[in-house]
Amino acid sequence: MSSQIRKRVNKKITKAIHDFNLIEDGDRVLIAASGGKDSSVLLMELVARLGKFGPKCELAAIHIQSDFADKAPREFLQRMAEEYPQVPFYFKDVAVEARLKEGRKLNCYWCSTQRRTELIKFASENNFNKIALGHHMDDIVETLLMNMLYKGEFSGMPPMVPYEKYPCSIIRPLCYCEESEIIAYAEDADIRKFTCTCEFSKASHRKTIREEIKSLTKGSSTLKANLFESMRNIRMDYLL
Repeated sequence: MSSQIRKRVNKKITKAIHDFNLIEDGDRVLIAASGGKDSSVLLMELVARLGKFGPKCELAAIHIQSDFADKAPREFLQRMAEEYPQVPFYFKDVAVEARLKEGRKLNCYWCSTQRRTELIKFASENNFNKIALGHHMDDIVETLLMNMLYKGEFSGMPPMVPYEKYPCSIIRPLCYCEESEIIAYAEDADIRKFTCTCEFSKASHRKTIREEIKSLTKGSSTLKANLFESMRNIRMDYLL
């Protein structure tokens, strides 16, 4: 693996964990593993740090699969489980379509919500107080602009979000990493890229926003980082 890209991603993850106190000794961290590049890179990096968080910190990974999802990511994760015997891997199937109420249409949001519900339920029942997601800077910036344009609100995906109803928090250790860096890392680590084959993803607002951000930033990492930083540099005197 290229030491340069690994070092860069490693440094950004370390900074995120430090800046936002994402993982501490005594935490039980459940990694949401989709089998894709983002969560797989996150998994590899957190496993490499396992002993550095403290003697009482524990890691585990879970893959939640819907009834119409591709089986290839699950098979990939089963191989990863063999490579990391020190980390428990869990696999759970969810009949997403069967939960849909009569007259309602299946969409990305519904599927995501059902899988997230199962994720939180599993974490709560098994005493995990942190759920690590593979969202990177691009995901966070896209969500910020999506909420502004489609919801009329200034909100995004913070690096750490405590749940009010559940004894656990969502953490995003990849928040400082750009997608291009994750892609480069994944290629060097020989992590296969799985493309979502779900027909409902084609109509996603996220794809539209992604293209708009590319146009706005013209590929500039600085401009993208400025969008990210705007979420914590809020000047209330100049807002309604």
